Amino acid sequence: MKLQHVVLGSLTLLLLVGCLSALRTSGINLRTFIGCAVREFTFLAKKPGCKRLRITTDACWGRCHTWEKPVLEPPYIEAYHRVCTYNETKMVTVKLPRCAPNVDPFYTYPVAIRCDCDVCSTATTECETA
Repeated sequence: MKLQHVVLGSLTLLLLVGCLSALRTSGINLRTFIGCAVREFTFLAKKPGCKRLRITTDACWGRCHTWEKPVLEPPYIEAYHRVCTYNETKMVTVKLPRCAPNVDPFYTYPVAIRCDCDVCSTATTECETA
Protein backbone atom coordinates (compact mmCIF):
# COMPACT_ATOMS: atom_id res chain seq x y z
CA MET A 1 0.00 0.00 0.00
CA LYS A 2 2.79 2.43 0.87
CA LEU A 3 4.60 1.66 -2.40
CA GLN A 4 1.45 2.64 -4.33
CA HIS A 5 1.36 5.99 -2.52
CA VAL A 6 5.03 6.61 -3.27
CA VAL A 7 4.56 5.77 -6.96
CA LEU A 8 1.37 7.86 -7.26
CA GLY A 9 3.01 10.73 -5.42
CA SER A 10 6.05 10.58 -7.70
CA LEU A 11 3.91 10.50 -10.84
CA THR A 12 1.84 13.46 -9.58
CA LEU A 13 5.03 15.42 -8.85
CA LEU A 14 6.45 14.66 -12.33
CA LEU A 15 3.18 15.74 -13.95
CA LEU A 16 3.13 18.96 -11.93
CA VAL A 17 6.76 19.77 -12.79
CA GLY A 18 6.05 19.07 -16.48
CA CYS A 19 3.03 21.39 -16.47
CA LEU A 20 4.95 24.16 -14.73
CA SER A 21 7.80 23.78 -17.20
CA ALA A 22 5.39 23.99 -20.15
CA LEU A 23 3.79 27.11 -18.69
CA ARG A 24 7.18 28.73 -18.21
CA THR A 25 8.33 28.00 -21.79
CA SER A 26 5.00 29.09 -23.30
CA GLY A 27 5.49 32.44 -21.58
CA ILE A 28 8.49 33.25 -23.80
CA ASN A 29 8.40 36.77 -25.22
CA LEU A 30 8.89 36.16 -28.94
CA ARG A 31 9.91 39.81 -29.51
CA THR A 32 13.00 39.43 -27.32
CA PHE A 33 13.75 35.72 -27.78
CA ILE A 34 17.30 35.04 -29.03
CA GLY A 35 17.79 31.50 -30.22
CA CYS A 36 16.29 28.98 -32.57
CA ALA A 37 13.21 26.85 -31.99
CA VAL A 38 10.71 24.60 -33.73
CA ARG A 39 7.44 26.47 -34.19
CA GLU A 40 4.13 25.72 -35.89
CA PHE A 41 3.81 27.29 -39.35
CA THR A 42 0.97 27.31 -41.89
CA PHE A 43 1.41 27.74 -45.64
CA LEU A 44 -0.41 27.08 -48.92
CA ALA A 45 0.93 24.16 -50.95
CA LYS A 46 0.68 25.10 -54.64
CA LYS A 47 1.29 23.18 -57.83
CA PRO A 48 0.15 24.14 -61.36
CA GLY A 49 -2.87 22.05 -62.29
CA CYS A 50 -4.01 21.40 -58.70
CA LYS A 51 -6.06 23.24 -56.12
CA ARG A 52 -4.15 24.72 -53.20
CA LEU A 53 -3.96 22.96 -49.85
CA ARG A 54 -3.42 24.71 -46.50
CA ILE A 55 -0.76 22.81 -44.54
CA THR A 56 0.23 23.29 -40.91
CA THR A 57 3.69 21.97 -40.14
CA ASP A 58 6.69 22.61 -37.89
CA ALA A 59 9.39 24.98 -39.10
CA CYS A 60 12.47 26.70 -37.68
CA TRP A 61 11.98 30.16 -36.24
CA GLY A 62 14.18 32.55 -34.29
CA ARG A 63 17.03 35.01 -34.17
CA CYS A 64 20.64 34.11 -33.64
CA HIS A 65 23.60 36.10 -32.32
CA THR A 66 25.53 37.72 -35.16
CA TRP A 67 28.21 40.39 -35.37
CA GLU A 68 30.72 42.13 -37.63
CA LYS A 69 33.78 44.18 -36.76
CA PRO A 70 36.31 46.04 -38.90
CA VAL A 71 39.90 44.76 -39.12
CA LEU A 72 42.98 46.35 -40.69
CA GLU A 73 43.83 43.48 -43.07
CA PRO A 74 41.79 42.26 -46.06
CA PRO A 75 38.93 41.50 -46.29
CA TYR A 76 38.74 44.33 -43.71
CA ILE A 77 35.90 42.77 -41.79
CA GLU A 78 35.53 39.89 -39.39
CA ALA A 79 32.05 38.44 -39.37
CA TYR A 80 30.13 35.92 -37.34
CA HIS A 81 26.76 35.24 -38.96
CA ARG A 82 24.49 32.45 -37.83
CA VAL A 83 20.91 31.84 -38.91
CA CYS A 84 18.10 29.79 -37.44
CA THR A 85 18.10 26.71 -39.65
CA TYR A 86 17.09 23.07 -39.81
CA ASN A 87 19.29 20.60 -37.97
CA GLU A 88 17.01 17.60 -38.43
CA THR A 89 13.94 17.17 -40.62
CA LYS A 90 11.58 14.53 -41.88
CA MET A 91 9.83 14.69 -45.24
CA VAL A 92 6.04 14.42 -45.45
CA THR A 93 4.04 13.86 -48.63
CA VAL A 94 0.39 14.88 -49.08
CA LYS A 95 -2.02 14.56 -51.98
CA LEU A 96 -3.22 17.88 -53.39
CA PRO A 97 -6.93 18.12 -54.18
CA ARG A 98 -8.57 18.15 -57.62
CA CYS A 99 -5.49 17.87 -59.83
CA ALA A 100 -5.70 17.74 -63.61
CA PRO A 101 -5.42 14.17 -65.02
CA ASN A 102 -1.84 14.66 -66.27
CA VAL A 103 -0.53 16.30 -63.04
CA ASP A 104 1.21 14.39 -60.23
CA PRO A 105 -0.99 15.21 -57.20
CA PHE A 106 1.70 14.54 -54.58
CA TYR A 107 3.46 17.40 -52.75
CA THR A 108 6.46 16.82 -50.45
CA TYR A 109 7.65 19.26 -47.79
CA PRO A 110 10.04 19.21 -44.80
CA VAL A 111 8.91 19.09 -41.17
CA ALA A 112 11.36 20.47 -38.62
CA ILE A 113 12.41 18.04 -35.90
CA ARG A 114 15.32 20.08 -34.49
CA CYS A 115 16.58 23.59 -35.26
CA ASP A 116 19.84 25.34 -34.39
CA CYS A 117 21.70 28.58 -34.95
CA ASP A 118 24.27 27.66 -37.61
CA VAL A 119 26.01 28.82 -40.79
CA CYS A 120 23.50 29.27 -43.60
CA SER A 121 23.43 26.30 -45.98
CA THR A 122 21.70 26.73 -49.33
CA ALA A 123 20.88 23.01 -49.20
CA THR A 124 18.23 23.63 -46.51
CA THR A 125 17.73 27.40 -46.28
CA GLU A 126 17.22 30.43 -48.51
CA CYS A 127 20.38 32.40 -47.72
CA GLU A 128 20.42 36.13 -48.43
CA THR A 129 23.62 38.03 -49.12
CA ALA A 130 24.03 41.77 -49.35
